[in-house]
Amino acid sequence: MNALQEQKRARDLTPDDRAEIIRRLDFGSTLADPLVADLARSSVVLDFRRRRFVYRAGEPADCLYAIVHGRIKLCRIESETGREAVIDILPEGSLFGESALYSAAGQRANSAIAYENSRLLRIQVGDFKRGMTEDDRLHDYTFRLIGQRLDHAERRLADFALNAIPARLDSLLADFSLRYGVSEPEGVLIDIPLPHREIASIVGSTRESVTVRLNAMRREGTIAFVKRRILIKRPASLS
Repeated sequence: MNALQEQKRARDLTPDDRAEIIRRLDFGSTLADPLVADLARSSVVLDFRRRRFVYRAGEPADCLYAIVHGRIKLCRIESETGREAVIDILPEGSLFGESALYSAAGQRANSAIAYENSRLLRIQVGDFKRGMTEDDRLHDYTFRLIGQRLDHAERRLADFALNAIPARLDSLLADFSLRYGVSEPEGVLIDIPLPHREIASIVGSTRESVTVRLNAMRREGTIAFVKRRILIKRPASLS
């Protein structure tokens, strides 16, 4: 997003602004100009403050979102206790809410929350489906995305079934170092704040157990803590 778009409020963006945004997103970079223009005319850009819900489980699944700026947390929240299970934290450029394309119930199964202040592009599901029929590249991208999300869920399920907490934590750090890693002289910095409670929710543990394990890894020299971020000092040890 250029400086002008950064300064504009979401409601002030023009169709041309939205078209430029779409071209910069993962799914829009290869699309033909007429389709980009159609999606730009019918889409909406929205700003969400940190910790605000984009949608909640049970709400209508009638649109998809793309992350223009920021990060989004996908999770399930137990209604009676408020306990949260984090499914994933998605980076800038990602498309999400794809259950709108196939949900038989027409409702969200998960919740989406702004992990940090975020700007999103919202596309109605009917407009997105028409785009898929008009352009094979969007069709193929979407099916690859759904396949990748399914593969990720299956690996998480196997991880929970077969591995203890330390191995799950190693797997998470290895995954995030690939997705969010920035090379530093001392190793790979996971460039996203990861409170221990969030890590615990992802690996299915308690905050206390995660803190104990991370502190042990720090003493071993495997990781270091840098401004609420984790530096992987020995990435090979997580393989």
